Amino acid sequence: MQRGVEDAPRTNPSVGSAAAAGPGRRLGLSGIVITEEDEVAPISRRPLKRMSSPERWEAKQLIASGVLDVRDYPQFDEDGDGMLYQEEGAEEELEIELNEDEPEFLQGQSRFSIDMSPVKIFKNPEGSLSRAAALQTALIKERREVREQEQRAMLDSIPKDLNRPWEDPMPDTGERHLAQELRGVGLSAYDMPEWKKEAYGKALTFGQRSKLSIQDQRQTLPIYKLKKELIQAVHDNQVLVVIGETGSGKTTQVTQYLAEAGYTTRGKIGCTQPRRVAAMSVAKRVAEEFGCRLGEEVGYAIRFEDCTGPETVIKYMTDGMLLREILVDENLSQYSVVMLDEAHERTIHTDVLFGLLKQLVKRRPDMRLIVTSATLDAEKFSGYFFNCNIFTIPGRTFPVEILYTKQPESDYLDAALITVLQIHLTEPEGDILVFLTGQEEIDHACQCLYERMKGLGKDVPELIILPVYSALPSEMQSKIFEPAPPGKRKVVVATNIAEASLTIDGIYYVIDPGFAKINVYNSKQGLDSLVITPISQASAKQRAGRAGRTGPGKCYRLYTESAYRNEMSPTTIPEIQRINLGSTVLNMKAMGINDLLSFDFMDPPAPQALISAMEQLYSLGALDEEGLLTKLGRKMAEFPLDPPLSKMLLASVDLGCSDEILTIAITAGFFFHAARKDPQEGYRTLVENQPVYIHPSSALFQRQPDWVIYHELVMTTKEYMREVTVVDPKWLVELAPRFYKGADPTKMSKRKRQERIEPLYDRYHEPNSWRLSKRRA
Repeated sequence: MQRGVEDAPRTNPSVGSAAAAGPGRRLGLSGIVITEEDEVAPISRRPLKRMSSPERWEAKQLIASGVLDVRDYPQFDEDGDGMLYQEEGAEEELEIELNEDEPEFLQGQSRFSIDMSPVKIFKNPEGSLSRAAALQTALIKERREVREQEQRAMLDSIPKDLNRPWEDPMPDTGERHLAQELRGVGLSAYDMPEWKKEAYGKALTFGQRSKLSIQDQRQTLPIYKLKKELIQAVHDNQVLVVIGETGSGKTTQVTQYLAEAGYTTRGKIGCTQPRRVAAMSVAKRVAEEFGCRLGEEVGYAIRFEDCTGPETVIKYMTDGMLLREILVDENLSQYSVVMLDEAHERTIHTDVLFGLLKQLVKRRPDMRLIVTSATLDAEKFSGYFFNCNIFTIPGRTFPVEILYTKQPESDYLDAALITVLQIHLTEPEGDILVFLTGQEEIDHACQCLYERMKGLGKDVPELIILPVYSALPSEMQSKIFEPAPPGKRKVVVATNIAEASLTIDGIYYVIDPGFAKINVYNSKQGLDSLVITPISQASAKQRAGRAGRTGPGKCYRLYTESAYRNEMSPTTIPEIQRINLGSTVLNMKAMGINDLLSFDFMDPPAPQALISAMEQLYSLGALDEEGLLTKLGRKMAEFPLDPPLSKMLLASVDLGCSDEILTIAITAGFFFHAARKDPQEGYRTLVENQPVYIHPSSALFQRQPDWVIYHELVMTTKEYMREVTVVDPKWLVELAPRFYKGADPTKMSKRKRQERIEPLYDRYHEPNSWRLSKRRA
């Protein structure tokens, strides 16, 4: 039975046929209908306006003088009203509404019909830890504002005539700066604070060099004693969970042991890492130990960089890269062993790989799967993988005394600094590790510590202050591994990167305020935000363990024992349950996995998040009415990018603007990130009508155009739009008919129905006295 015209599904231009495009038009790669150049341009929608009397007189004079030819203007009426013309800037106002029709596969399940409440990331939103997180967020905001004011004041104080060679002809010692340094944004002469100069002022070295040969170093690792047992365990078990402390050698040694045991004769040994930097640095180290150049027998593959060759037998890669390999070869036929390293980090790619590899080992009995973790949640991994065996590598652990506070700490940052000074002044020698949430907080803590130590005078032993966060250059990060000189103590102020990814010898004291920053996606608002949240009990145990690597240590937990038991969840919320799933859903659909709601995830994401992602893909034209992948969706899945970005690039090929598109965001991909100027203040998003603002760093901040599209929303002091570009509202309806439709001009639009009429302030009458109902009374 053939569908009638009324029953035909709504289509993006992306799903229609080439024939539907009409004569002189064709359907592009991204589904956009492209008008051929010889076709007459459509008439502008601007309203026509008649000439005024002076304009009519001026036109007549120009025609009489021969400057204008009356034949060029067939509309010109010399005796009547002159000529109709289009007035600049008088664009007809276009009302746009969301298209609330639901596709067949989401009937009754779209964002219009289900509750899209955000993920719950606080176990106890009213507890002491939640209050402390809220206070610290407010303090960070306040400090940032003060710093920006100081910077502005400093910039204002700089003389504007920078053509002079010297800034100040009579400066104090150390105050003289070349004008050249003060040009541009950097202001390098003022950039580095005192504490940083103190920490990095001396010549940089690349960490402590071992006097042992590479082979001797390998033999000192805890895993070396269990080499035979490990090889036997891999031989006997198709799936094996390996538990080993950070620093036990599992990442660098397991692949080499299996290569020596002959597993590379049947295929490659692949090892995944959650971080790009880890994949590169581990591969470099293993190549040195293996005795080859990087990229030969040992190589790595990360997004946009493949350092492998035909001889490669040990391959380190990010978990996202292995996921893309499964997209091409679902049986991973090139691999004999796959090792999912640092599985406790539970990145979204690792969680999807769990489900895919669980199915793959059933199809390939010859394949070996190793899942490694630094934490003790191995029982969960084992239960998921058919109750497989667990292989434990004992670490170098010493007893750690755990100390809690008697009362909750409201300002954990200040409490951490006081604890550092108490330890430095009263405890025996040994280095200190402080866990904080981010770069801004760490820099502030280091500054405060430096000033407080200065205030204590020269009789106090020196405290070497060293920060660690991922944005710090690697040569600066390496300073933390150097032992402190005799009679001095080192304090390392770090993010949760030092929880499991780094091992620092010489740490005897750990200060754990109990917080970390995690990325949370709100599918209702389409908003990504970095939120300070209490850590899990598993993370707290991991942090405490850092104090027991070199000798017996102490862990100062800046929260009560009751908060540890009642306000911290047992394990961290996996990434798959708190981030945007658009890219993941597209890749899984491309692999032929259509029933996502019943896919065997270790921890399934919320159904609302999956539905939100599928709805976005449907609006982009990547899925059809039945929820199956379209030709466009298959093309989009080939890009290692978010779906809106890949749609945008495909559209740029059709519109002949690929060069420009590499620097600008466009409507074809980001139509659901549209915002309209609010008459009162800022902008309002079209989807949720939430107030948003252009970021002050944007080139459009001063212009404030009527319609914009943004790349992402970032929550700092306000909800700011990042990477903004101006759009014509007509494009929204034209490029995304599944998402938007033009409002019926004969009816009042939904937006206008929500607006309230606010009369001008009248000091002589009551607020509502203008209403007819009041006047009748």
